[in-house]
Amino acid sequence: MFEYAPAPESRAVVDIAPSYGLFIDGEFAPAASSGGVFKTVNPATEEVLSEVSTAGPEDVDRAVAAARRAFGSWSALPGAERAKYLFRIARIIQERSRELAVLESLDNGKPIRESRDVDLPLVAAHFFYYAGWADKLRYAGFGDDPRPLGVAAQVIPWNFPLLMLAWKIAPALATGNTVVLKPAETTPLSALFFADVCRQADLPPGVVNIVTGAGDTGRTLVEHPGVDKVAFTGSTEVGRQIARSVAGTRKRLTLELGGKAANIVFDDAPIDQAVEGIVNGIFFNQGHVCCAGSRLLVQESVAEELLDSLKRRMATLRVGDPLDKNTDIGAINSAEQLERIRTLSDIGAEEGAERWSPPCTLPAQGYWFAPTIFTGVTQAHRIAREEIFGPVLSVLTFRTPAEAIEKANNTPYGLSAGIWSDKGSQVLAVADKLRAGVVWANTFNKFDPTSPFGGYKESGYGREGGRHGLEAYLA
Repeated sequence: MFEYAPAPESRAVVDIAPSYGLFIDGEFAPAASSGGVFKTVNPATEEVLSEVSTAGPEDVDRAVAAARRAFGSWSALPGAERAKYLFRIARIIQERSRELAVLESLDNGKPIRESRDVDLPLVAAHFFYYAGWADKLRYAGFGDDPRPLGVAAQVIPWNFPLLMLAWKIAPALATGNTVVLKPAETTPLSALFFADVCRQADLPPGVVNIVTGAGDTGRTLVEHPGVDKVAFTGSTEVGRQIARSVAGTRKRLTLELGGKAANIVFDDAPIDQAVEGIVNGIFFNQGHVCCAGSRLLVQESVAEELLDSLKRRMATLRVGDPLDKNTDIGAINSAEQLERIRTLSDIGAEEGAERWSPPCTLPAQGYWFAPTIFTGVTQAHRIAREEIFGPVLSVLTFRTPAEAIEKANNTPYGLSAGIWSDKGSQVLAVADKLRAGVVWANTFNKFDPTSPFGGYKESGYGREGGRHGLEAYLA
């Protein structure tokens, strides 16, 4: 196999300031409280990128008050006028897409090919899509006169920082709400750059506010009495805490939480196509995907052939510098997440599953984990039950469609699933019996702003994207 020459993207297109304050009422300002600052690092090199302010209760009060003041005039704007701002934001994101893609890969660790070719186009597409809805809300099926809720508190994760921001902010603004958003502690930079996009688009002050910090900041925001709506994407454990804190209040809540998706391959599936889907399902974004296909269910008659093909394909994956356009698998987002992946992988081996990784030289600096598969896995193994959130695939087998369905549904999660078969009737019959919010057929990890996304059971409730994504922000 031929070797790829390095093809690095220039980081010079991004100007990262040495420190950042909070974005409140249209202006950047230091934290008023004594929360201090925290460092955000490049997970591929452990280099400190910038220092970011930690928002305390006083800062959250200021942000919510700013959003409340802006709500009256923003919600009173005709939908067509709000749409103009959303269109403007979308175009600016397109114009600055190279800069934002490099920033995302620096702060998050994901390959530049993914941030450039997947994340940024989808970010712009979400703002374009919801701009189109802004003046058509009365035709969306939510009554003749749908009204915004008020101030939305939004807390997003570190795996898709800018894309999750778009999923949250675009429908909120289109429906006339104002926003206070808290990005993840390990990936705050793209949200702070988005604040500059808002200023560039002349968005009225207070419509979007961004407060940075760790879990305490998010908790303060979610529990603030001035908030009307809470939207959270993240771990199931934190989602439970938020649900308890919101229970009994007037706040509306949507949760998009963890997953342990089954990727089901039947014996009539095209093997090469299925292998590509399996690789995309679990190794895309280093497996840092809530809907990752982390459980592979293969029909016994083709299991050996498929695993041989999968191992050959995994041997071609390139792990390394996220800014290299040839890289397939970048860095793990943080030392904490790397430790979790290592711990659960070691437990899988201790419990008797057979571990395999392709020959792979990992960089000496940064947080790295080789793409890994486990065979000989049963449903009792922790690696088959718990969300690892890394490039680790558990392989199980089945004999009949009924067994595949039973094993796929044998999980506390219900976010997504994949089916690989040459028979459309089999795909539809199995999909109808899977308890998952999204079911892909002969593909995986395909997203579109027009399609709703969300889960069942411990994967949360409510939907984001599509017409359904408007409902969470309308009274």
